[in-house]
Amino acid sequence: MQVDFGRTSSDYARHRAGFPDAFFERLAREGLLRPGVRAVDVGTGTGTIARGLARKGCTVTALDVSAPMLESARGLATEAGLRIDFHQAPAERTGLPSEAYDLVVAGQCWHWFDRPSAAREAARLLVPGGRLVIAHNDWLAPAGSVVEATESLIDAFNPGPPPTYLSYGQGIGLYPQWFRDVADAGFTQLESFTFDVTVPYTHESWRGRIRANARVGASLPASAVARFDTTFAALLAERFPQEPLSIPHRIFALMATRP
Repeated sequence: MQVDFGRTSSDYARHRAGFPDAFFERLAREGLLRPGVRAVDVGTGTGTIARGLARKGCTVTALDVSAPMLESARGLATEAGLRIDFHQAPAERTGLPSEAYDLVVAGQCWHWFDRPSAAREAARLLVPGGRLVIAHNDWLAPAGSVVEATESLIDAFNPGPPPTYLSYGQGIGLYPQWFRDVADAGFTQLESFTFDVTVPYTHESWRGRIRANARVGASLPASAVARFDTTFAALLAERFPQEPLSIPHRIFALMATRP
């Protein structure tokens, strides 16, 4: 499956809910976020993590390989009155100076990287004692839920073996593989936390959120995306007419320290 999130950057920026405030508050309580922290947000996408870090007073450099996503991220940062230094670069080869940062964050993107290379690059960027955070904000799909119905429709329009990345979270939003990734790169003091949140979506915003999915707007032809969206709108109106929809999510974060 060829994935290009740049094709769906508009829906991604408008409809993909970012990490909740509670995520950044938890990182602050862990001592990772405070004014003056030099942070790098890899795989920034539309910059949801980068903006959260900047709001906590961090000096933020944000990277992504997609020019359209970075354009959206810059616009959203400007609207929010936040100063963030955006660069087009991969997480595995950032081009940033060594031992110059206190924090590296990868939000909702680690599975897209060459993970061993990205972990080694994070270690190179960090000062001794610097921290790496790998985080996810995944929806959950209880039986009979709108999320389960949504996933079934995605499968119908984009059939075939499930992409490998879907197996990493085990369908429950937990990522044990990442512990090995960071340990192999020399990180120590590994800790993790999880908590659940419910995110409200209107029908329109949930449709936009799903158009921004890797298996829909980022990979299907435009004509197929349009057919999917029409079918999806009818499904929601018939089976889940209430608004807003209540979409359960699980936040997962792995924190690791560069010796």
